[in-house]
Amino acid sequence: MATKCEKCGPGYPTPLEAMKGPREEIIYLPCIYRNTGTEAPDYLATVDVDPKSPQYCQVIEPKDIHTKCGLAYLHTSHCLASGEVMISTLGDPKGNGKGGFVLLDGETFEVKGTWEKPGGAAPMGYDFWYQPRHNVMISTEWGHPNVLRDGFNPADVEAGLYGSHLHVWDWQRHEIVQTLPLKDGLIPLEIRFLHNPDAAQGFVGCALSSNIQRFYKNEGGTWSVEKVIQVPPKKVKGWVLPEMPGLITDILLSLDDRFLYFSNWLHGDLRQYDVSDPQRPRLTGQIFLGGSIVKGGPVQVLEDQELNSQPEPLVVKGKCVAGGPQMIQLSLDGKRVYVTTSLYSAWDKQFYPDLIREGSVMLQIDVDTVKGGLKLNPNFLVDFGKEPLGPALAHELRYPGGDCTSDIWI
Repeated sequence: MATKCEKCGPGYPTPLEAMKGPREEIIYLPCIYRNTGTEAPDYLATVDVDPKSPQYCQVIEPKDIHTKCGLAYLHTSHCLASGEVMISTLGDPKGNGKGGFVLLDGETFEVKGTWEKPGGAAPMGYDFWYQPRHNVMISTEWGHPNVLRDGFNPADVEAGLYGSHLHVWDWQRHEIVQTLPLKDGLIPLEIRFLHNPDAAQGFVGCALSSNIQRFYKNEGGTWSVEKVIQVPPKKVKGWVLPEMPGLITDILLSLDDRFLYFSNWLHGDLRQYDVSDPQRPRLTGQIFLGGSIVKGGPVQVLEDQELNSQPEPLVVKGKCVAGGPQMIQLSLDGKRVYVTTSLYSAWDKQFYPDLIREGSVMLQIDVDTVKGGLKLNPNFLVDFGKEPLGPALAHELRYPGGDCTSDIWI
C-alpha cells in the first residue's frame, strides 16, 4: 500500500489481515448521465450498506465529479508506494488507441506527467495491475475509443480495432519488455494478480471470447498465458448475432486468493470458482441476475451447452432488473458480493435499452465461503432509476479504506 495512503486508510499489513477488518458501511459509485438523454453532470454516489442504519440501501450523498481535465479516456487508478496515483488511459485526445498511464500527485491530484517513457505507450489500454516484488506490471486492451463509444460492431474486431494482447512492463524501467498474444482471447479487460505479493501469477477476463486466462512467470523470467475457463456461447434467435457470448466484463479475487468471481454481462450470470489450484479452477457457485436470455424476452435460446432452460427474469423488491451483472466488489471477509448492471452507456443503449430509460441497480449476493455458493439477498436493492435528476447508470464500486480490486501489497 502507498506510504501516503496509509495515513487515510486502515493500512492492513497483509491481505489475510485485511479479511479480519470491519464490515463495510458505505460504498462509493461513479454514476453516469452521458448519452442517457439527461442533461446533468456525472456524479459520485455514496450508498449506505450498513444493515443497522435507517438509510440502508439508500444513496445518502451524491457529489458532482464532472471535470474538464483535458485527459483522454481514463480508466483504472492505483496508488503507488511513492504516494502518487497512477491512472491508465484507453486512447489519445482524438480517440485513437493509446495505452499510456497518467501520474497524479497523491495529495493535490495535479497531473505530473506520464509514467511510461516518451513514445513508450502500448497500442491500446484499459486495466493494469503491478507486483513490485517481481518488478512487473501487466496491462490489458479494450479498443480504440472512437470505435467502442459508438456501440459494438463485429467488423471492428476483424479490423483489429479491439485488443487481444497483454503487455508486460518492467516496473522499475517503465517500459514494455514483452507482449503476450492471447490465443482465443479477444478484448482482455480486467486483470488481477493474486493478492499474495510474492505470487507471480494471476487471471485476466477476456470479454468477447468469454474466457479466463491465467498468466504466470516462467523460470527464465519471461511470462506466459494459458486459458483455464471457457464460457461457451449460446446459439440464439432474436439477437444481433446467431451466437451470444457471455461477455465477461469484470473479475475479482477474494483476499485469500481462494475464490475467483466474474460476471457474464450478456448471459446474465455471476460465477464463483475455487482457484486454490490456479491451473484447474472449479465452479462452485452461479446465480442469474437478469441478462439477455431470460424467459419472456426477445431472445430465444436454440442450443445451450450449460442450461436446460432459460432463466427467469429477476425481480427484487418489486422491480424487474434490467441489464446484467457487470461491475462487482467483494467484502473484505469474502462473504458479500455487490453488483451493478451498467457497462458503458453506448453499449447499454445497444444491448439493454431499458437501462437508459430505467437506470441501473445495485444488488448484493451472499457468499458461502466454506463450501462455495451464491445466494441473492432479496432485501437489498439500490435503484438508480429513482435519482432526483433522472435515471443514472452506476458503475464500479469502492470502499473508503481499500478493497479487493484496488489494494496492492508491496
